[in-house]
Amino acid sequence: MRHFLYTVGTMKSFEAAVEAVEEKVEANNFCVMHTYDVAATLAAEGFARGPLKIIEVCSARRADEALKRDVKVAVMLPCAIAVYTEGENTFISTMRPSALAEFSPGSGLEQIAAEMEKIVLQIVNEARA
Repeated sequence: MRHFLYTVGTMKSFEAAVEAVEEKVEANNFCVMHTYDVAATLAAEGFARGPLKIIEVCSARRADEALKRDVKVAVMLPCAIAVYTEGENTFISTMRPSALAEFSPGSGLEQIAAEMEKIVLQIVNEARA
C-alpha cells in the first residue's frame, strides 16, 4: 500500500513548529486559510489530549485547476498540515497531495498533484529545520 502520509519530527517546540509552518506557507506563495486548535476544541468538550493544530493551506491557482478537472476533489481541499506532540516529541504531518490523482483516476490531476506535493513537502521540511 502506498503511504499517503508524510511525517517528520522536529526539535522545535510545538508553538515554534506551528509558527514555522505558517511562515513557510507564506514564503512558498501559499496562503493559510485557517488554523484549528484541535486540542482546545476537544478540551472544551471535556476531552483532554496533547497539543494538536491543523493548518489548512491553499494555492488558489492550483486548487482552481484541480476543481475544474474534478469538483469531487473538493472534499480533499484545502491541504492540511498537522502539528502535534507525542510524549516530548513534536511532529509535522501532511497527506501527500499526489493522493488527489489516485482518488480521481482519469481526471488528469497528476501534474497538478505532483506540483502541489513538491511544495507542500517543501513547506513541511523547511518548517522542521
